[in-house]
Amino acid sequence: MSLWPEMAAGEFSLKTVDAGGVRTRYLEAGRRDAPALVFIHGTGGHLETFNRNVFAHAEHFRVLALDMVGHGFSSKPDHSYEIRHYVKHLDDFLTAVGVDRAHLHGESLGGWIAAQYAIDHPERVDRLVLNTAGGLNTDEQVMQRVYNVTMNAVRNASLETVRKRLEWLVHDPLDIPDDLVELRLAIYTQPGFERAMENILCLQFMDVRVRNVLTDESLARIQSKTLVIWTDHDPTAPVATGERFVKAIPDARLVVLEGCAHWPQWEDTERFNKLHIDFLLGR
Repeated sequence: MSLWPEMAAGEFSLKTVDAGGVRTRYLEAGRRDAPALVFIHGTGGHLETFNRNVFAHAEHFRVLALDMVGHGFSSKPDHSYEIRHYVKHLDDFLTAVGVDRAHLHGESLGGWIAAQYAIDHPERVDRLVLNTAGGLNTDEQVMQRVYNVTMNAVRNASLETVRKRLEWLVHDPLDIPDDLVELRLAIYTQPGFERAMENILCLQFMDVRVRNVLTDESLARIQSKTLVIWTDHDPTAPVATGERFVKAIPDARLVVLEGCAHWPQWEDTERFNKLHIDFLLGR
């Protein structure tokens, strides 16, 4: 399935906004007076991570998906991106687009960001969804693999190396369409992007990661109702990590999607959209 046909059938806007000095690309769909829902992508990702989810959610929410600082086509200030930098960027973005309170969905690194944001800014978070979230696991082999496959896709950028990076996210390689590969190749070949990716991947080094990790104690401060989504083929961490999130967060539950790897919102769109919308609507 191509990246764009579903998007062509609905109404949305691609915009940029100044979020605390960061030129931020974002997508918006749905009614502006509806409850806000923000989708946050993972390491090296971009807002198109959620193309298959936008319109189902726009029936109920003001949907916002953004390229986080350093990512996609947003600004790339030259410094290492630790979790506090992403949290500030998210906070500045919400202010810039006029959102006081929102549902947050974070995938992988996005889940790490969303969880920390909910800890730091509970007054701005309604419901929280952590999708194969980072932040708890410190597996050096996984961290090295993420670094290697990602940097290879940037330093030796080609359709082949970028496809390999994207196929790592899914259980079935056929889930990655050619135009998604071409889009990410365009992102990875922007001038100066190798430096930006080095800044993004600082969290794959143990000394940096350890000072940014989530803990059971910090997760216990989350006040939002939380849905933790995990999969049976996640390449970053076992289901036990999802269970640990649920045990630490006071009001959380776990759903495991079978036949998926690290992008269940993309791999099993229909099932994902239903459970996600039901949770956000409290039904």
